[in-house]
Amino acid sequence: QVHLVESGGGSVQAGGSLRLSCVASGDIFSINAMGWYRHAPGKYRERVAITITDRSANIGYSINLSYPVKGRFTISRDLDKNAVTLQMNKVEPEDTAVYYCKAIVVLRPQHGRDDSWGQGTKVTVSS
Repeated sequence: QVHLVESGGGSVQAGGSLRLSCVASGDIFSINAMGWYRHAPGKYRERVAITITDRSANIGYSINLSYPVKGRFTISRDLDKNAVTLQMNKVEPEDTAVYYCKAIVVLRPQHGRDDSWGQGTKVTVSS
Protein backbone atom coordinates (compact mmCIF):
# COMPACT_ATOMS: atom_id res chain seq x y z
CA GLN A 1 0.00 0.00 0.00
CA VAL A 2 1.19 3.49 -0.87
CA HIS A 3 0.30 6.76 0.84
CA LEU A 4 0.73 10.20 -0.70
CA VAL A 5 0.63 13.18 1.65
CA GLU A 6 0.23 16.63 0.13
CA SER A 7 0.79 20.03 1.69
CA GLY A 8 0.98 23.66 0.72
CA GLY A 9 -2.41 24.58 -0.68
CA GLY A 10 -4.27 27.71 0.32
CA SER A 11 -5.46 31.08 -0.90
CA VAL A 12 -3.36 33.56 -2.81
CA GLN A 13 -3.92 36.66 -4.88
CA ALA A 14 -3.35 36.65 -8.61
CA GLY A 15 0.30 37.15 -9.43
CA GLY A 16 1.44 35.52 -6.22
CA SER A 17 3.14 32.21 -5.51
CA LEU A 18 2.40 28.93 -3.79
CA ARG A 19 4.39 25.77 -3.30
CA LEU A 20 2.80 22.33 -3.16
CA SER A 21 4.67 19.35 -1.78
CA CYS A 22 3.94 15.65 -1.83
CA VAL A 23 5.70 12.75 -0.15
CA ALA A 24 5.08 9.10 -0.92
CA SER A 25 5.53 6.30 1.60
CA GLY A 26 4.66 2.64 1.95
CA ASP A 27 5.53 -0.49 -0.01
CA ILE A 28 7.57 1.32 -2.64
CA PHE A 29 10.19 -0.45 -4.70
CA SER A 30 10.55 2.43 -7.13
CA ILE A 31 8.55 5.31 -8.57
CA ASN A 32 8.22 5.52 -12.34
CA ALA A 33 6.55 8.92 -12.39
CA MET A 34 5.31 11.49 -9.93
CA GLY A 35 3.48 14.73 -10.51
CA TRP A 36 0.41 16.90 -10.12
CA TYR A 37 -3.10 17.01 -11.53
CA ARG A 38 -5.87 19.47 -10.82
CA HIS A 39 -9.63 19.46 -10.87
CA ALA A 40 -11.41 22.78 -11.23
CA PRO A 41 -15.18 23.17 -10.70
CA GLY A 42 -17.08 22.26 -13.84
CA LYS A 43 -14.00 20.93 -15.59
CA TYR A 44 -12.32 17.58 -16.08
CA ARG A 45 -9.28 16.63 -14.07
CA GLU A 46 -6.19 17.66 -16.00
CA ARG A 47 -2.51 16.98 -15.72
CA VAL A 48 -0.48 19.99 -14.58
CA ALA A 49 3.07 18.72 -14.42
CA ILE A 50 4.79 15.39 -14.15
CA THR A 51 8.29 14.03 -13.61
CA ILE A 52 9.25 10.75 -15.25
CA THR A 53 12.12 8.83 -13.71
CA ASP A 54 15.03 8.61 -16.12
CA ARG A 55 18.32 7.61 -14.57
CA SER A 56 20.17 8.63 -17.74
CA ALA A 57 19.04 12.24 -17.32
CA ASN A 58 21.32 14.65 -15.49
CA ILE A 59 18.78 15.20 -12.73
CA GLY A 60 17.45 11.63 -12.82
CA TYR A 61 14.10 12.48 -14.34
CA SER A 62 12.44 14.29 -17.21
CA ILE A 63 9.76 16.95 -16.87
CA ASN A 64 6.52 17.57 -18.68
CA LEU A 65 4.56 20.75 -18.03
CA SER A 66 1.11 21.40 -19.41
CA TYR A 67 0.72 24.34 -21.76
CA PRO A 68 -1.36 26.54 -19.39
CA VAL A 69 1.36 26.53 -16.74
CA LYS A 70 4.52 26.68 -18.83
CA GLY A 71 6.64 29.65 -17.88
CA ARG A 72 4.83 29.99 -14.54
CA PHE A 73 5.05 26.67 -12.71
CA THR A 74 8.05 24.45 -12.11
CA ILE A 75 8.22 20.93 -10.79
CA SER A 76 11.07 19.19 -9.03
CA ARG A 77 11.59 15.75 -7.60
CA ASP A 78 13.61 14.39 -4.71
CA LEU A 79 14.33 10.85 -5.84
CA ASP A 80 15.79 9.78 -2.51
CA LYS A 81 12.84 11.05 -0.46
CA ASN A 82 10.09 9.98 -2.88
CA ALA A 83 8.89 13.56 -2.96
CA VAL A 84 7.75 16.04 -5.58
CA THR A 85 7.27 19.78 -5.37
CA LEU A 86 5.23 22.10 -7.53
CA GLN A 87 6.29 25.73 -7.44
CA MET A 88 3.45 27.89 -8.65
CA ASN A 89 4.40 31.42 -9.67
CA LYS A 90 2.36 34.19 -11.29
CA VAL A 91 -0.79 32.34 -10.40
CA GLU A 92 -4.04 33.24 -12.12
CA PRO A 93 -7.68 32.83 -11.06
CA GLU A 94 -7.89 30.04 -13.65
CA ASP A 95 -5.44 28.06 -11.52
CA THR A 96 -8.09 27.70 -8.82
CA ALA A 97 -8.67 23.98 -8.33
CA VAL A 98 -8.06 21.03 -6.08
CA TYR A 99 -4.56 19.79 -6.81
CA TYR A 100 -3.82 16.09 -6.56
CA CYS A 101 -0.45 14.40 -6.32
CA LYS A 102 -0.09 11.22 -8.34
CA ALA A 103 2.64 8.60 -8.30
CA ILE A 104 3.06 5.56 -10.53
CA VAL A 105 4.70 3.12 -8.19
CA VAL A 106 6.37 -0.26 -8.52
CA LEU A 107 5.44 -2.10 -5.34
CA ARG A 108 7.44 -4.29 -3.03
CA PRO A 109 7.84 -7.21 -2.96
CA GLN A 110 6.08 -8.50 -6.08
CA HIS A 111 6.83 -5.49 -8.30
CA GLY A 112 3.24 -4.90 -9.20
CA ARG A 113 2.24 -1.44 -10.38
CA ASP A 114 0.04 0.97 -8.47
CA ASP A 115 -1.30 4.35 -9.55
CA SER A 116 -1.56 6.21 -6.25
CA TRP A 117 -3.34 9.51 -5.59
CA GLY A 118 -3.14 11.97 -2.74
CA GLN A 119 -6.21 13.32 -0.98
CA GLY A 120 -6.02 16.66 -2.76
CA THR A 121 -5.15 20.15 -1.62
CA LYS A 122 -7.24 23.18 -2.50
CA VAL A 123 -5.75 26.20 -4.21
CA THR A 124 -7.80 29.37 -4.52
CA VAL A 125 -6.55 32.33 -6.54
CA SER A 126 -8.41 35.61 -6.16
CA SER A 127 -8.30 38.41 -8.67
